[in-house]
Amino acid sequence: MKKLILGLAATTALTTPALAEQLALEKDVLTFGFIKLTDMAPLAVAYEQGFFDDEGLFVTLEAQANWKVLLDGVIDGTLDGAHMLAGQPLAATIGYGTEAHIITPFSMDLNGNGITLSNEVWEMMKPNLPVDAEGKVQHPISASYLKPVIETFKAKGKPFNMGMVFPVSTHNYELRYWLAAGGINPGFYSPENVTGQIGAEAFLSVTPPPQMPATLEAGTISGYCVGEPWNQQAVFKGIGVPVITDYELWKNNPEKVFGLSAEFAEANPNTTLAVTKALIRAAMWLDENDNANREAAVEILSRPDYVGADPEVIANSMTGTFEYEKGDKRAVPDFNVFFRYNATYPFYSDAVWYLTQMRRWGQIAEPKSDSWFDEVAKSVYKPAIYLEAARMLVEEGKANEADFPWDSDGYKAPTPAEDIIDRIPFDGRSPNAYIDSLPIGLKGEQTVVGEAVQG
Repeated sequence: MKKLILGLAATTALTTPALAEQLALEKDVLTFGFIKLTDMAPLAVAYEQGFFDDEGLFVTLEAQANWKVLLDGVIDGTLDGAHMLAGQPLAATIGYGTEAHIITPFSMDLNGNGITLSNEVWEMMKPNLPVDAEGKVQHPISASYLKPVIETFKAKGKPFNMGMVFPVSTHNYELRYWLAAGGINPGFYSPENVTGQIGAEAFLSVTPPPQMPATLEAGTISGYCVGEPWNQQAVFKGIGVPVITDYELWKNNPEKVFGLSAEFAEANPNTTLAVTKALIRAAMWLDENDNANREAAVEILSRPDYVGADPEVIANSMTGTFEYEKGDKRAVPDFNVFFRYNATYPFYSDAVWYLTQMRRWGQIAEPKSDSWFDEVAKSVYKPAIYLEAARMLVEEGKANEADFPWDSDGYKAPTPAEDIIDRIPFDGRSPNAYIDSLPIGLKGEQTVVGEAVQG
């Protein structure tokens, strides 16, 4: 495992002593974890651009083997914080899987994921897909076109297997959302059966992000949902075709967060503020001047210590385009969003959406009140810390007052139907009504008992 260790002399030269004294950092030597994905970019940029330095922080960044190892590191204190799946702090806090109180003062990005299918499956689907006037396949592609393929697999006695990165990952929920919107049941969880494959028509299982293309090529899975650069890697290797991005699934959906233990944040409030300030500046740098810094970001991320993929592969999505079938590259300027649209603000409504999906598929086994969803969201997402850090940046002349949602109550305006693939709007203030509006999944008082949904 490689480490990026900040040299003492260089750090001292870049630090602003007055600011470090003003914050009275409780801890200034920190280790943060990440997974090799392009959306870890705010951490890499905060390090490489000296934003951690400016806060008096001596930071080491360490790539982690998988999401479980990363979470365990934050819980046991080996890591002071990490690039996390948004579902991880929520699941840990409610005791699903590992139990620990994890918080986030900073959302790392919007969008950034895709769903890729094998060449075999693509060739089976393609003849039935609608095309535009130029003969190009129309996007977004509904999972309803995948349904006959799954039925063909079943007729041959073959399970239809797909990969996602972790049970409480955005990727699991996005893949499930896409399948269900197309009439395909991705299966349920129960307290006794945590495979998530109860009643499934498509069988989802965990594969670490960097291993997705190789697992697809080996034929172990027929498709996957993952963040970049691993969808574009399949295109470059000629082994698969991305069929939809999460931007097309749900426009400007929330993605990763920066997570740390509640215990760390309580013991080190000024350090937590300093880290949040550095990450906000990194996100601003990534999006400023219409993504003018993205090529520089690609060069940083391509280094082995960070993502380690070819710059051309990373640039395929990071610079505002996305390639579907080989040669079919289209403009998707908001595929990766790091700051605009209040991307970094930790909205309670984002947390609520993840919790609704946990309930929908049985990870939350029993029905919960709307107030429960609100309380859990507020125990994990910490916009007050974020806004305090943002206020300091504004007062220091490093950020613009207008760029932050000072008056927000933590809930976004409802997502309109036209921004979601199944045309079902989402309002974080009414989680149970939203759950009940979804066509496949647990509703109301329903639970999973044995191999069946009851209630």
